[in-house]
Amino acid sequence: MFDLPLDQVRTLLAAVDEGTFEAAAETLHLTPSAVSQRIKSLEQRTGRVLLLRTKPVRATASGEIVVRFGRQLARLEHDAGAELGLTATAGPAALPVAVNADSLATWFLPALTEVAARHTVTFDLHREDQDHTTALLRQGRVMAAVTSSPEAVQGCSVRPLGTMRYRAMAAPAFFRRRLAAGPLARSLAAAPMVVFDRKDDLQDRFLRALATPGTAERDAAGRTRHHVPSSEAFVAAVAAGLGWGMIPDAQSAPHRAAGSLVDLPEGPPVDVPLYWQQWKLDSPALAAVADAVARAAAVALSPAG
Repeated sequence: MFDLPLDQVRTLLAAVDEGTFEAAAETLHLTPSAVSQRIKSLEQRTGRVLLLRTKPVRATASGEIVVRFGRQLARLEHDAGAELGLTATAGPAALPVAVNADSLATWFLPALTEVAARHTVTFDLHREDQDHTTALLRQGRVMAAVTSSPEAVQGCSVRPLGTMRYRAMAAPAFFRRRLAAGPLARSLAAAPMVVFDRKDDLQDRFLRALATPGTAERDAAGRTRHHVPSSEAFVAAVAAGLGWGMIPDAQSAPHRAAGSLVDLPEGPPVDVPLYWQQWKLDSPALAAVADAVARAAAVALSPAG
């Protein structure tokens, strides 16, 4: 029977989480050479290279399989210990979750607070664009994720959460100065835009829907981009007049009421459907998180579809 020594699996997991053998050694109370030897022994046992010795270290495709196994094992061990009353001295188990910045800034945290009040768990949140969170599931870095993909990652279940609606907005003074002369597609092509990071394509999606295919406006749009990688700071940057941007309704409502942001007069809103994906794992804590997230999303998001 093929088996993986648990101390070696835990060592691989620590190296991936901490990024270096030295940091993993400190976490496990070992020497770096002992960490290296355990991982080398695990690679010999599996006959695969499991870890790329870069800085930070990275799991190979085979290593990702072992990392997922290690996380699942740790979760199941903790849940079994909780049922047996043996986890008091071990401390809470970490539950890694990936979530997009706008959900994290608006509706997501209250769901986690609800779970933490009833379960012994700590959360290790990974902020990532909703179009890219499934990669973290495949790599074994997280056990659950808010994602825009309805296609289940292998070994995961999927449930729809709802739709987050984004509208193109700008500060009133910015609109009068840069956009009011119109036509809007032409004005936007020359105007500065605010984007979250280089993965953020919401502004581009709005421009593609607004501009006529093949026009100069469509081809030149958004050359002046301000990168603001914080959901709250993104909204503040648009309200301050740094540029225009796509803002979710949950964040724009107070600014609209105060008059610090206005909707652009043309173009449709951009709807982003969100889904919850998680490993198929019989874990009470993971199930509680899924239910709490679904309840919070039902209140904060538009119905799916």
